[in-house]
Amino acid sequence: MPEVTISLGGSDEELAIFGSRDQYLRLVRDAFGVKILPRHGVVRIEGDVERVEQARQVVEVLRDLYRRQQPINVGVVTESIESIQTPDTSEPSDTIELREGNRVVRPRSDGQNRYLKALRDFELVFCVGPAGTGKTYLAVAMAVSALRRGKIKKIVLVRPAVEAGEHLGFLPGDLEAKINPYLRPLLDALHDLMDYEQIRRYISNDLIEIAPLAYMRGRTLNDAIIILDEGQNATIPQMKMFLTRMGQNARIVVTGDVTQVDLPPSSTSGLADAVDRLRVVPGVGTVFLDKSDIVRHPLVQAIVNAYESAEPVKEGGSRAAAAASDHPPPAGSAASG
Repeated sequence: MPEVTISLGGSDEELAIFGSRDQYLRLVRDAFGVKILPRHGVVRIEGDVERVEQARQVVEVLRDLYRRQQPINVGVVTESIESIQTPDTSEPSDTIELREGNRVVRPRSDGQNRYLKALRDFELVFCVGPAGTGKTYLAVAMAVSALRRGKIKKIVLVRPAVEAGEHLGFLPGDLEAKINPYLRPLLDALHDLMDYEQIRRYISNDLIEIAPLAYMRGRTLNDAIIILDEGQNATIPQMKMFLTRMGQNARIVVTGDVTQVDLPPSSTSGLADAVDRLRVVPGVGTVFLDKSDIVRHPLVQAIVNAYESAEPVKEGGSRAAAAASDHPPPAGSAASG
């Protein structure tokens, strides 16, 4: 009968991979119909050749996760089993499978498909497009998928602390409370992909870090995916500082909408500058999305169309006011101020 033997590195590693009362090994055994025999630092797997190979891959994935100091639980074991049982037969760029229950994230437009291909093929990716095109969501989804599969050790989510046309003044609370409003969109993307306990555990174990752009200075990030959201609100010096944080086995994704720059009029958007400056550099991919790629509520696309096609409002007036003057209120009615 075909068999393989896998060596383990001590009792702590065995406990992490076997689970309490060997529950993780039983999951693997039942999933592939093999015999698994744990013996003093080794695991022997017996059965059909193909099934033995699949079970071996799962055990080695769990061993790699432990050695990377990443958590192992029933969900992680189940995800590993399912990823081996159901290999992705489509192009890797066409589907991201995050084994969170039955959730599967797929591109919903040609532009998003190009974006996922760029995320797969390039170490530095710029994605420029209007609101609702999935720029941040797909980047975070790809990063979570890579982290869960052990391809990287950390996700770093970054955002400039720039207010969108309003001055919020001094925010109450400690530093975390002060920067939370700026980082909220990144947390929203995470919450849609992972449950609250997973996010809290990953953040507490420093597997996921969420930080303002100013905190990136002086760092070198290895074995990580670093995502800069709202990159149009980074200045040119800030963008240069951020892009040079890339270490070994690291990937950087910068997303933004160059039509929604919240910088002072005297400042040039670092995103627009970087896209132009780095367009011929090998290893850099740039994807432009448009309103046809919007996947939020159908009204979002209509709103974008309205703002793009409308004539500028003349100073001192508005279309709403003009419409009201064409239809004055009937006699005796009250006019609001």
